[in-house]
Amino acid sequence: MMEVPDSPVSFDEADTRNAEMHSAIDEWIDELVAAVDNARASEEFQEWLDVQQRFHDYSYRNTLLIKRQCPEATKVAGYRTWQEEFDRHVKEGESAIWIWAPIITTRCPECENAPSYHEDSDCEYDETPPEEWSKGLVGFKPAPVFDVSQTEGEPLPELETRAKGDAGDLVGQLFDIADEVGISVRIVPDEVWRHGNADGVCAWPDERDGQPVVKIRDRPERAAVVGTLIHEYAHAYLHFRDLDETERAKREIEAEAVAYIVGRYCGLDMNGSAFYLAAWGSDEADTVRNRLDRISRAAAEMIEVLES
Repeated sequence: MMEVPDSPVSFDEADTRNAEMHSAIDEWIDELVAAVDNARASEEFQEWLDVQQRFHDYSYRNTLLIKRQCPEATKVAGYRTWQEEFDRHVKEGESAIWIWAPIITTRCPECENAPSYHEDSDCEYDETPPEEWSKGLVGFKPAPVFDVSQTEGEPLPELETRAKGDAGDLVGQLFDIADEVGISVRIVPDEVWRHGNADGVCAWPDERDGQPVVKIRDRPERAAVVGTLIHEYAHAYLHFRDLDETERAKREIEAEAVAYIVGRYCGLDMNGSAFYLAAWGSDEADTVRNRLDRISRAAAEMIEVLES
């Protein structure tokens, strides 16, 4: 990873400020791209990725069932899966989350029913005997799963993506510029946070002219709060009402790259951004560079407001 900055950067000279600022941003982007490559190749990231890939990608209706029964759920698996694959155990007294599990068995090539249903159907297929039929989906059945918060045992590997360092009065400064950048911001106590494992969210009111609303989960680590604030400010600035789910990864890349640049300017340790982008980005770290113009413009404008 890159070295941690010792102190905030400043661009004091008015006649050279523009050139110095863009030169610094270009340098920080180069460092971030290299750091994302290093993060993706690291043993820590590979261990985390291995665990993530062992969780099922649930259908929309199962995701809806999970969220309705357990809104805070982040990672769910079956009782035995937790035991056998993750060395974790469901805690006593926990209630299952019920989803639809596929039923895979041999089925008729024509009516696609299991042998027992095929016998009672009007299907007359008899070209091959049932013992030669291939397997396929014949239906669904209720199945219990449990969220990681309902289990205990060996910890799952985590990526440290939060900003670190001396935040000083940066939280207050970011609150001060909220109106100037057209954002309504709230710090929400951890005990009443209702957005799962997210540290921040950016939402828009129904009214066309309403301000984006940024909500941040309060934490003792003020540098982490600053990093999340900048990230959500970037969403509000760059992604006004852009709710296309297929573009989510691109939005996260842009917002976290802005957070990295502005955090570096403020003297914070933003090394965790590399892991954040490695998890969200494509196979090429140059995805960051391909969106450089939007990232640079947003970061430069935020830095200018902070300096003023």
